[in-house]
Amino acid sequence: MNPFLVKNVMRTYDQHQEAGRRIARFKKYMDRAGQEDSVSISKEAKRRQLVEKVAGEIVNNLIGSDTTNPVVREIKTQMAKEFGQDVLFRYPSDGSGLQILKKTDQGVAELTNGEKDAFMRRLWEIALTRVNETML
Repeated sequence: MNPFLVKNVMRTYDQHQEAGRRIARFKKYMDRAGQEDSVSISKEAKRRQLVEKVAGEIVNNLIGSDTTNPVVREIKTQMAKEFGQDVLFRYPSDGSGLQILKKTDQGVAELTNGEKDAFMRRLWEIALTRVNETML
């Protein structure tokens, strides 16, 4: 068997595993923040659920990769304006969870827990608003 093919398969497997862990951590973080609503059968409730699902995908894309999606770029720009700087998202290999890093005069620093919670809440609000505005 070709060692290159084996390495390629293993690398792809690792990428999928990391993406799965990232999604699970984000979902757990959002569940803890109380963002899950009960299911309702009204048209407005169904629409809200769809808006939340799309917003969740956008936030996941924003956190998970350097996407070129225009909605994600707009949200990143708005977050940078509101928080005064660009931030970086990182999942350390030790599995300690999402790190949100900001650039400071002394270098790169991690947001504190209070800053991180406020940032994630605002990120979620902006994503929901943006999706709600653009959805028919």
